[in-house]
Amino acid sequence: MSVKFVLKEEQVAELKKRIQAHKKKPGPLMPTLHDAQRIFGCIPLEVQKIISEELGETVAKINGVVTFYSRFTVEPVGKHVINVCLGTACYVRGSQLVLDEFSNAFKIQPGETTEDGEFTLGATRCIGACGLAPVFTVDGQVHGQATPNDAKKVIAELLANRGN
Repeated sequence: MSVKFVLKEEQVAELKKRIQAHKKKPGPLMPTLHDAQRIFGCIPLEVQKIISEELGETVAKINGVVTFYSRFTVEPVGKHVINVCLGTACYVRGSQLVLDEFSNAFKIQPGETTEDGEFTLGATRCIGACGLAPVFTVDGQVHGQATPNDAKKVIAELLANRGN
């Protein structure tokens, strides 16, 4: 399941305004991409083309940067993003069970978003908190030494606040 992306004119206007500010400084691409991610919630091809025209960069270069860095996404994500680390340290300490808990609760697989656009589930290779393994994040907040029961508690909180 994926959330449909809608390009709104006021968002395009905001992005173009930000690009003009970035063009006055060296290296405008990365700050522009960060702004685009914040404004649109993702950087699909339609947005990459706008950036290409405004900065005079090829879409291929922009797409290469967008797809290289995990901070950027080409698909819309949910209001809440949950990532479970499946790196070696986390995996051997049971992160797959934590991932399964989220997947079963939200009825989505890693890389998918719930139909209502509330939750996106991801499986990452390393969060960089191996000493806390297994680890998952919710909207960037790290939860270490996680168990399936910890995931259940977070799921209950998220579902209780759904739509807020």
